[in-house]
This record gives sequence, C-alpha cells and structure tokens, in this order.
Amino acid sequence: MGLLWMVAAAAAAVLASWAFNALVYLVWRPRAITRQLRAQGVGGPAYKFFAGNLGEIKRLLAGTAGAVLDVGSHDFVPRVQPHFRKWIPIHGRTFLYWFGARPTLCVADVNTVKQVLSDRSGMYPKNIGNPHIARLLGKGLVLTNGDDWKRHRKVVHPAFNMDKLKMMTVTMSDCAGSMISVWKAKMDKGGSVEIDLGHQFEELTADVISHTAFGSSYEQGKKVFLAQRELQFLAYSTVFNIQIPAFRYLPTEKNLKIWKLDKEVRSMLMNIIKTRLENKDSLAPASPTATICSGSCWRRAHQSMGKILF
Repeated sequence: MGLLWMVAAAAAAVLASWAFNALVYLVWRPRAITRQLRAQGVGGPAYKFFAGNLGEIKRLLAGTAGAVLDVGSHDFVPRVQPHFRKWIPIHGRTFLYWFGARPTLCVADVNTVKQVLSDRSGMYPKNIGNPHIARLLGKGLVLTNGDDWKRHRKVVHPAFNMDKLKMMTVTMSDCAGSMISVWKAKMDKGGSVEIDLGHQFEELTADVISHTAFGSSYEQGKKVFLAQRELQFLAYSTVFNIQIPAFRYLPTEKNLKIWKLDKEVRSMLMNIIKTRLENKDSLAPASPTATICSGSCWRRAHQSMGKILF
C-alpha cells in the first residue's frame, strides 16, 4: 500500500510540474513579454490563450482566398499577408504578434531592418519555430549561424564562382528554348491554345536546376527537385498550425509522408554525390555542368552531408 501511494504521489508531482510549466508557457510568459515590450513602445494584437493570433490570421487569409490581383499592380501583401496589412496601420511598423505561444516581432521599418541584417554580433540568430520548415530548409546557409555558417559558405562557394555561373547560361538558354519549342508545336496545330505559365515555369526551373546543379545526373536531380517541391507544399501547409511539442514525432498521415519524402531526397542526393565523386576524373573540363562544383567541393559536401544538406 505504501508503494502504491509513493507511485501515485510521484505521478501527481509529475503532472503538477507539467501543469505548472504549461501555465508558465501559455499564460505567464506571454503576458510578461507583452508587458515588457509595451513598456518599450512596442504594441501588437492581443495574445489569445494557446492559439495566439493564428485564429485571426487564418480568418483574414480565408477572406482573401478568392481575391484576384490586379495584373498592373505588384502589391501582393493584401493577398498573401492580409494580417500585416491590417496590423501595421494600427500598431505601427514594429509590433509583436503570436504564433501560438511563440512571440514573433514584425519589423517593417527599413532602417531597423538594415540594422538587423548588418549586425555581426550574433544578437539576431536565425530561428525557425516550425520543425517541418526547418527540415525542409536543412542546416545549411539559411539557418546556421556563426562558425557553422562560415564553414558551410566555404563549402558551397566554389559552385557560385562567377565564371562557372556564366557557363551555366548556355544550359539555361537550351532549357528555355526547349520549352518555347513545345509551345510553338502546340500553336502549329492550329486552334486555341491555352498554356499554364505557372506550371511551365515550374518545369523550366526544375530543368535548369537539374541540368546545371546535377550535370549528367539531371534525371535524378529532377526527381530530387520534384520531391522537394512536394515536401515544400506539405511543410508550408503547417505554417499556420499550432506547433504542439512532440507532435511531429507521431505517425500521422502527413508526418509519414514527410518522413518518406525526406528519406527519398536524402538517399537520392547521397547517390548523386557519390556518383560524382566516383566519376569526377571522367568529367569533361569544358562542360559547364561538370565544372559547377569541383571535386574538392563535392568531397567536402559528401564529408559534411549530415550537417550541410540536412
């Protein structure tokens, strides 16, 4: 009986600890952050328990879902970020809003943005709160900081040498020419022809990246690109979802699909890099696709695969 009481007491203590931490994270912390920032003159929409401002963001996005943009205007903000269009006139160009219980600071003032982007002290580290977006972007230049960023930049820098980039223009031109030839063939048949430019340019992007970045392995490269595009769609579909800790580890339908695509992309990239390393001596030096990345670049990428690409 005494042991049973001890187990029950331990379980109660754990539950009480979880409840206290949840209370701090979902109630006390948001209030404290809001109060401190308001004391500094930074306002924002009110925090809603657990959901933050996600409910309002979703409502505003749903309200503009059927809006048609004026082809003569580049003002896309009311369509893709209606919450910013609503909040900036109310709260100013710097304000606080909430993704669930995660505070987010919107900075729309140009001078402040310049200060943040030019900072080298590490005061503004890169951070992605959504684990699916972080998985999509990987631990590369986009998300790394400090010495890791310098190391990753050193690895990929040879691939973006200006002379090598210029050599890619021939391949880009060939891909664009092939696309236009398909259009002409459709038009030669006569009658009305409808071309989905959005889809066509997605295909063109896939072809260009596949040929320039993967060279002779462009077929595999295109598969990587298409898998990444599907992974991107799944990841961005969770942007406005409340991120519950450990939920990404549950075998839900979406998580299973993301895990499968991620595994496929990793496997294909590893195979491409290994093939390039094995065949680097047989690549023609004058080939633009073969010289995008030198042998040492591919070797360093292979050695750091787990940290750079993923």
